[in-house]
Amino acid sequence: MFADPTGSPDTILVCVRGNSGSGKSSIARELRRRHGRGCALVEQDYLRRILLRERDLPGGIAPALIAQTVRFALDHGYHVVLDGIMHAGRYRGMLTSLRDGHRGRSLFCYLDVSLAETLRRHLTRPQAGEFTAEHMSGWYAAHDVLGWPDELVLPETTGLDEAVNAIAAVAGLPQTGRDDDDLLPDVPSP
Repeated sequence: MFADPTGSPDTILVCVRGNSGSGKSSIARELRRRHGRGCALVEQDYLRRILLRERDLPGGIAPALIAQTVRFALDHGYHVVLDGIMHAGRYRGMLTSLRDGHRGRSLFCYLDVSLAETLRRHLTRPQAGEFTAEHMSGWYAAHDVLGWPDELVLPETTGLDEAVNAIAAVAGLPQTGRDDDDLLPDVPSP
C-alpha cells in the first residue's frame, strides 16, 4: 500500500543509511550545510531516541514519525536529507513508500563500512562514551543494502568530501558552498 503522492517534481529526497559509526550523520549534515536553506535534515536518531525515546524494535512508531516528517517537509517545498541506520528488514516498507510516493527525485545511499572501521571511527565521535564496542557489534548488520538497482553504495574508502560530492551530483542536489545565510536574521517577505 502506497501513501498519497508527496512533494513536487522539484523536490529532492536523499536518504543516507549505514551502520552506527559509518559516517552517515556527518555526510547528511554536510549535504544540508552545503545546500543551504530550503533543505530539511531528518535524523532517525533524533526522532526515535530523543523525541520518542523509543527502542528500535518491531512495532515501534518511529518509522511512521520519520515518514510523516519527511513527507511534511517535501510537501512544503523542502528538499530532504534523511539519515539513519534504518535496517532494511525493519524499514524497507517505509523507505519504499517514501521512494514510490515522492513526485521528485529520490536517492537512497548506503555506506558499506566494515565493523572494524565503524569501531575505529566510533572512537573519534563525541558519543564514544555513550555506548561501547559491544553495543555497536550487536547493532552491526553487514552489507545491509536495500538491493534496489539505483541504490548508491559507497565503500568505506570514500572520504567525506568525496561522498558529499558524489551524493549531491547523483541526486541533483545543488551545493552552494555557502552557509553564511544562517548568520543573517530572518526577515519577513513583503
